[in-house]
Amino acid sequence: MRKDYSRMGAETPSKQTSTSKKIPPFPKRQMLILALCRICEPIAFMSIFPYIYFMIEDFHITDDPNKISVYAGMVTSAFTLAEFSTGLMWGRLSDKIGRKPILLMGLTGTAISSLIFGFAQSLPVALFARAMGGLLNGNIGVLQTTVAELVQVKEHQPRAYTIMPLVWCLGSIIGPIIGGALARPCVSYPNIFPSGTIWESYPYLLPNLFSAVAVLCGLVVGILFLEETHAGKKSRRDAGVELGKRITQRLSEMMPCERTSRKAEKQPLLEDFDDELLPEYRSTENSPKLSSAPDTGLPEPLDLECQQNIPEPAKAQKIFTKPVILNIVSYGILAFHTMTFDQLFPVFLSTAPPNPQPKIELPFKFVSGFGLDIKEIGVILAVQGVYSILANTFLFPFVCRKLGALNLFRTIAISYFLLYLITPYVVLLPQELRTIGIYAMIVWKCTFSTMAYPSNAILLTNSAPTLLSLGTINGIAASTASLCRAFGPTISGFLYSLGLQSGYSGLAWWVSGLVSIAGAVLSLHLTEPRGRLDVVPEEADNVDESTVGSS
Repeated sequence: MRKDYSRMGAETPSKQTSTSKKIPPFPKRQMLILALCRICEPIAFMSIFPYIYFMIEDFHITDDPNKISVYAGMVTSAFTLAEFSTGLMWGRLSDKIGRKPILLMGLTGTAISSLIFGFAQSLPVALFARAMGGLLNGNIGVLQTTVAELVQVKEHQPRAYTIMPLVWCLGSIIGPIIGGALARPCVSYPNIFPSGTIWESYPYLLPNLFSAVAVLCGLVVGILFLEETHAGKKSRRDAGVELGKRITQRLSEMMPCERTSRKAEKQPLLEDFDDELLPEYRSTENSPKLSSAPDTGLPEPLDLECQQNIPEPAKAQKIFTKPVILNIVSYGILAFHTMTFDQLFPVFLSTAPPNPQPKIELPFKFVSGFGLDIKEIGVILAVQGVYSILANTFLFPFVCRKLGALNLFRTIAISYFLLYLITPYVVLLPQELRTIGIYAMIVWKCTFSTMAYPSNAILLTNSAPTLLSLGTINGIAASTASLCRAFGPTISGFLYSLGLQSGYSGLAWWVSGLVSIAGAVLSLHLTEPRGRLDVVPEEADNVDESTVGSS
């Protein structure tokens, strides 16, 4: 489909110049709604970590502290393993029925899982609850797809792809605070929660009840205000959005001052609307024909009529091109070694120095630890969360605009090995420099992760042959990452224990560094296809051939 430029002859040169430089406005409202739906999930997921050890202890299945840690790890991994098993299914289903129903299903599953987990009084029930949450939740991949469909202009991508990681960082700070504050309320707040009540019988119900309510609030927001982004499904009627508009209209009518102000500005606002809100972001537009839209000189938006006539998504061999496969594998490698760091670092900080101290034989043979307590580690992790928010908000968009997503990801992937090589040596610093060394590693790690994940997401989105295949692609990517996150901590924990016994406390770190080298080599083969993402299926074959050939 080509744009008719014959109408531009009536425009002045200055008009043509000004409109040709315009880009669609950033979809702030829909991104905000998506963020409100998203933030409740990390709150629910992360809230269990402060009390999971004590919860397993209360199950009375073992008195061995080492085994309690193993069972706690099983509960944590149950979610990611279950999520891996259904990630592709939810991605494919979102390509068939739309993104919004899958996102709402994921929120519903999270709420039910939280309630069951709060009532759990045995390990099997706890495992079932976490696994059920993973089985019913395919939101990671579908969220990436939704963001990609909302933001199809490359100028907006650095900003857009930092929002969901930023929301996760906020939730990962709020969740542990809620979990730590509300668990065992009869012990923490005996005047408010007396003995003999349901809160004593189910001491971990309150934080999970809070999480479930938060998720239900996100579910209501999603039903009423979240718009469908699938190109072939957005034209269908959405009763939830219609109800949300009626509620918003009714509330606005109850505010006479606001209504008077809007009436006074009605004409200028309408005049500006057509110039600023371009077809790409009219996600509730019911008509596939956009001929009434003003001629802006921009690339033509998606031909929704053409896409709606396609009953089935593209075949697998057309979807999983070489660039797509390379980006998915790269994402899995990144998830493996970054999750390894996240799991190892608190253990590394809590490991007590051996007594007596064994002989140190540099450069590789040494065993030591920091011996920090829970509160000290909690402060360090809180600082990590705050810095991650700042890095997501300010650092990544700036650096990505300067370097581009591909160059940025390659730089980070190649540099990761140094992080894993140096981290275990921090324990050998003089006592007065250890704290500085710890926070230096935290800043280094957070800087890398907050720039690697969004840039990888941009590359994966830009490598898709067509927007209609993004659900399947992101579903596979999410499943791959979930599998790697499930096995990463298990393997690294075994290697860390083996390293302490053999005198090489850096063993797990250095193996993770070797894994990161594989990711660095793979990054050299990644490509960043140019042009817009709104390619109609008829053009997918041409994109496939040119993209694979350039790699």
